[in-house]
Amino acid sequence: MGNGVKEGVVRLREDADTVLPSSVPSKSDHRQVLSSLFSGALAGALAKTAVAPLDRTKIIFQVSSKRFSAKEAFRLLYFTYLNEGFFSLWRGNSATMVRVVPYAAIQFSAHEEYKRVLGRYYGFRGEALPPWPRLLAGALAGTTAASLTYPLDLVRARMAVTPKEMYSNIFHVFIRISREEGLKTLYHGFTPTVLGVIPYAGLSFFTYETLKSLHREYSGHRQPHPFERMIFGACAGLIGQSASYPLDVVRRRMQTAGITGHPRTSIAVTLSTIVREEGVVRGLYKGLSMNWLKGPIAVGISFTTFDLMQILLRRLQS
Repeated sequence: MGNGVKEGVVRLREDADTVLPSSVPSKSDHRQVLSSLFSGALAGALAKTAVAPLDRTKIIFQVSSKRFSAKEAFRLLYFTYLNEGFFSLWRGNSATMVRVVPYAAIQFSAHEEYKRVLGRYYGFRGEALPPWPRLLAGALAGTTAASLTYPLDLVRARMAVTPKEMYSNIFHVFIRISREEGLKTLYHGFTPTVLGVIPYAGLSFFTYETLKSLHREYSGHRQPHPFERMIFGACAGLIGQSASYPLDVVRRRMQTAGITGHPRTSIAVTLSTIVREEGVVRGLYKGLSMNWLKGPIAVGISFTTFDLMQILLRRLQS
């Protein structure tokens, strides 16, 4: 690595949430992995539960050919509440938790480990990673988590768009899909998911850590306040989700093809069908405005919770 790059690296000063871990395996490394897993799981659970009604509404619009508007979205929320009760707004959230808890735990823990590996590879031990490795660490973390938990994401999407009578619980979804559509269906839509996760996770982690680094450099404070972390997380979520949203629409359409009347096709065919029938903006960006509402909230809560839990656990350990 040239001196010019190293001069641009911002050295950390006692910032527990961004210091790259030591490359020497020890008991403290194992504790760090466990604390990352726990903090990530809690962060994901809190974030997704907070925005579950908006997330369910977004999915319903994504997998249908109905035109999206804020008025129609809130009308759907209101009629769902009237017809099925308040807690029906969180229908599918149990499946979301089964997916999100391991997904978030794996993603945050993997991100810490990828930072360690990349820091060792590029020679930035004990320092903040430069931009490209920082982006790569986030993308790899998201890809790892998505690959290991994808069937749970498909089950959650199915539960969100079907009536209670069709699937009674998570296990019922797995059983019916296996019997009626085959086990291969559990990974239908996986490719657009991974293609979407790479820019989403990469840009989210990159933006959040970059904003924290800039804050530390220009404010003179070692760590941002919780509210500032929320703002940084919201910016990260807004950028990441906007960049990957069209692929999110494609994967939802593919995941629910067997029950919404749409034919089960490839990414290219699904994409061209959406564009042909609904248009580029109205089809591929359907529900994006709702994502701009829920996404920053969810990502802000997620990143903030993870950071604060990491700091708390490290203080308790010391």
